[in-house]
Amino acid sequence: MANKLKNIFLSASIPLKERNPMYYDTADIIAIRDCISSLAKVVLPECRLIWGGHPSITPLISSVLESLDVDIAEHVCLYQSEYFRKMFPVENEKLSESLVVTDDMGSRDESLALMREDMITENDFIAGIFVGGMEGVRDEFELFTQSHPKAMVLPMASTGAAALEVYKGGDFDASLENDYAYIALFYRLFKDHL
Repeated sequence: MANKLKNIFLSASIPLKERNPMYYDTADIIAIRDCISSLAKVVLPECRLIWGGHPSITPLISSVLESLDVDIAEHVCLYQSEYFRKMFPVENEKLSESLVVTDDMGSRDESLALMREDMITENDFIAGIFVGGMEGVRDEFELFTQSHPKAMVLPMASTGAAALEVYKGGDFDASLENDYAYIALFYRLFKDHL
């Protein structure tokens, strides 16, 4: 059944003030959390959600999974880099059947680049959702749109940070900037896919 599920890509993180104040200053942390939880509630029963395991995001998705009756191995796929093994969130253990760990390339940037390349180019996607985030969300947006030009692209500008920058750089539906009723919004946006 897993190969019949449609794949949806999630690129998201909660910006850190000390790493990049530019992204932190526009981030809406409550909106980021609500957006990710809502996305998971809407798409996981019918699709497979694939994301890179940022430690601020995996616990949110894991929490939603506890309330859903889905086969985790079929409905989620979590990518991590061996480079970050010591920082894996404990929720990774619950998702171990769905965990793909890419090689440690010796540096943070090279390890992340390999993980992103594998995660984005080795899967077919119907959509990519970009939430909050920092430079990684921008990098993943560029790679995703190059690799999947026909996929739906949803930079959730209402969550601020990198997603807002991506939104401002393109021609996207205004609801991505001003609609905070995420569950209803995702049902509308995915109505032809769920």
